[in-house]
Amino acid sequence: MKIKNNILKLSFFLIIIIQNYRGLLAYPIVQIKDCYDGDTCTTKSGEKIRLACIDAPELKGWNADPIPAKEARDFVNKFVANEEVSIKRITNDRYGRTVGELYKNEVNIQELIVEKGYGKIYKKYAHQCEWTKK
Repeated sequence: MKIKNNILKLSFFLIIIIQNYRGLLAYPIVQIKDCYDGDTCTTKSGEKIRLACIDAPELKGWNADPIPAKEARDFVNKFVANEEVSIKRITNDRYGRTVGELYKNEVNIQELIVEKGYGKIYKKYAHQCEWTKK
C-alpha cells in the first residue's frame, strides 16, 4: 500500500512538471537559412515555414506595405537567420509550407514579433497557439 501511494505521488508530481514546464518537452531543432518576410522562413534544408498564429505586413501584392514589411523581415532575420531554433510543427498550409511555432532559447518567436509590433495575432488561426490566449 505504501509503494502504491508513493507511485501515485510521483506520477502526480511528474504530471505537474510536464504540464507547467514547456522547456522540458524538446521540439526538433532546425537551422534557419533566412526569412522572406515577417512570417515566412526557410530552413537550410529547404523547408518553408509559415510562422503560426501571426500576420506580418506583406512585401508584394495588392495588400503590400513594403516599409513595415522590410522592418519585420529584418527583425526576424536578425533574430533567427543562420541560427538553430526549435520548431513545433502544427500543420501544413495550402501552399505546402509547414505551419509552426519557432523558439530560440525558449523564447517564442511569434509572440516576440507581436510584442515588438512587427506583426499581429492572426485571429483566424490564433486557436493553434497557446500564447495567444493570454
